[in-house]
Amino acid sequence: MNQLRNRVQLIGHLGKDPEVRQFEGGNVKAQFSLATSETYKNNKGEKVTDTQWHQVICWGKLAETVSQWLDKGKQVAIEGKLTYRSYEDKQGVKRYITEVVASDILMLGAKEEKPATAKAAVADDLPF
Repeated sequence: MNQLRNRVQLIGHLGKDPEVRQFEGGNVKAQFSLATSETYKNNKGEKVTDTQWHQVICWGKLAETVSQWLDKGKQVAIEGKLTYRSYEDKQGVKRYITEVVASDILMLGAKEEKPATAKAAVADDLPF
């Protein structure tokens, strides 16, 4: 039951190329925006598309894989958890951020000459 507590699954398109940071000690972080869209008909019968933007981060091997294989516009399925943090901006106003910390990413869309999946515990000798 613990696996259901803070779990997020999204399918969407990258809004920008992943930003990658390397930290002292060798840890890697990748960060990107993900757009998810929902289409429905309103009361007048008009087609309406509602797009939500999500900030996604990933760490370690998954971040390295993301930086190598994902770019703006790529469709992906993401599984992870929600995290919240806050900070004070230059004017002293407290700002809040909600992020999805990805644990698994599956690349969707047209087949390319790139790996099809990336997991947090991915091995160096992937079969694809």
